[in-house]
Amino acid sequence: MAAIQVKNHDLAEISVPGVKVEKIPAKTPDGKVAQGLYNGWIWLDNPQQFNSYTTEMVKAVTLAFRALSNARDVSTVVFTGAGDRAFCTGGNTKEYAEYYAGHPQEYRQYMRLFNDMVSAILACDRPVICRVNGMRIGGGQEIGMACDFSVAQDLARFGQAGPKHGSAPIGGATDFLPVVIGAERAMAACVLCEPFSAHEAYHMGMLTDITPALKVDDSFVANPLVETARIYDEYGRLVFGRSKTGEALKAGKALLAKGKVDLSALDAKVEELCAKILLTFPDCTTKTLEELRKPKLEAWNRNKEDSRAWLALNMMTEARAGFIAFNEGPKDDREIDFVKLRQALARNESWVGPLHDSIQPKAKKTA
Repeated sequence: MAAIQVKNHDLAEISVPGVKVEKIPAKTPDGKVAQGLYNGWIWLDNPQQFNSYTTEMVKAVTLAFRALSNARDVSTVVFTGAGDRAFCTGGNTKEYAEYYAGHPQEYRQYMRLFNDMVSAILACDRPVICRVNGMRIGGGQEIGMACDFSVAQDLARFGQAGPKHGSAPIGGATDFLPVVIGAERAMAACVLCEPFSAHEAYHMGMLTDITPALKVDDSFVANPLVETARIYDEYGRLVFGRSKTGEALKAGKALLAKGKVDLSALDAKVEELCAKILLTFPDCTTKTLEELRKPKLEAWNRNKEDSRAWLALNMMTEARAGFIAFNEGPKDDREIDFVKLRQALARNESWVGPLHDSIQPKAKKTA
């Protein structure tokens, strides 16, 4: 019988530095290879800059999700980052500071590409697993939350960066976080921009599972920098997953220095989840995904265009100041002088003029 000629529904070929796409043979829960079936992996491959995405990378990720969604032999899509330091820390701040800052029309076009990337994740016909190999911060948190499942190594940190660095987390965080973790916790995460541990993220319901990543003397140990037991402070507040302090923190840092990061347990957990998904009806799974994605999709589609317009205009004021501060400020101080900014605005000073330069961080003078 003649071979069936199939049509290629991909938009374009994917060949961009910083993004890697591969198919890895799918396995059943007992570890046997399912011949002719694969899990599609999308890698953010920019580890020197914490897997932050450039404009070209955003386009490539969008195409990759479209291609793997179309792939007839792909069961599950895994979205991850190279190395063990970061899944993704969001947009490339160097590109933001050097190209987009002060150019709202250009950033508006960029945000259309970003919106398309998030929408491509939410529209994927395959289940999407975020393999959190390290920090998931800012825009990285937003594209991670667009995924259906998240499995993290427990040294990973999570959080938003918007109001601390001149933006608002409206590339998905303000849409997805209230749905995932509730309004109050979403408010704290988005406004205060305080990072939280993988254990806290799991406790809040943001993660499907967590695995240890620190190996000491050939044995895995839980993140030694955070409380991993369900204990309470003197006010009766749960401190599960919060950072240790004092001598406990000092001992944790010593243990961390003694060990090495090993992501084999993370890979095994991701493989286990992929194997479970493999043993489901594909169309029933896709329909289930579509229904469960609706709360995130409804919020995202309602707000994404208004958010794009606001983010573009913000590149003339706070975003310009924040991204330049982060990109050019000294290593130990990458935030503007917030008090000086608020004082200047209280005096009704204009952004056009010396205000921007006066609030930038300055390198500390050495004797």
